[in-house]
Amino acid sequence: MVVNINQSTLSLEQGDITQQDTEAIVNAANKSLKGGGGVDGAIHRAGGPQILKECIQIGGCETGEAVITGGGNLKAQYVIHTVGPVYRDGLHREPELLENAYRNSLNLASSKRIKSIAFPSISTGAYRYPLEGASEIALKTSINYLKAHSDIEMIRFILFGQSALKVYSDTLNQLTQP
Repeated sequence: MVVNINQSTLSLEQGDITQQDTEAIVNAANKSLKGGGGVDGAIHRAGGPQILKECIQIGGCETGEAVITGGGNLKAQYVIHTVGPVYRDGLHREPELLENAYRNSLNLASSKRIKSIAFPSISTGAYRYPLEGASEIALKTSINYLKAHSDIEMIRFILFGQSALKVYSDTLNQLTQP
């Protein structure tokens, strides 16, 4: 599914984020930046030891913040590492922190003149953020960013599995209906 926002595109696909040919991919990292399971582990494995080496030099990342490394052996030139919130009950700043993770990743991409970026669904795996709420935050934040910034030409969401793709597609339809 693809929608146009000003001169930019936002698309949804099912796939493997480590195979994306965008200038940057986003890693749903943990605070230590030392790799982990899920998307984080997959990016570190596919990208090779150079990514971990750069992450160790950076030293860590707080929830809602974002840092950048090279892409190592990935097709993407850069990896933007962001830490989403662990979902407890939605009453401990989780929505705000998740929005910050997306917005800070986009701000960092803009500051590095990155034109295309691929996101996973941040915090919806091991961090248990409900997919419906997470998709709304991810897509609203991205749409609002593209409305205000013309420098990023493409945002792509790479979703794991058909059910996640359907939730994101339904949410995007709701957000873009006139």
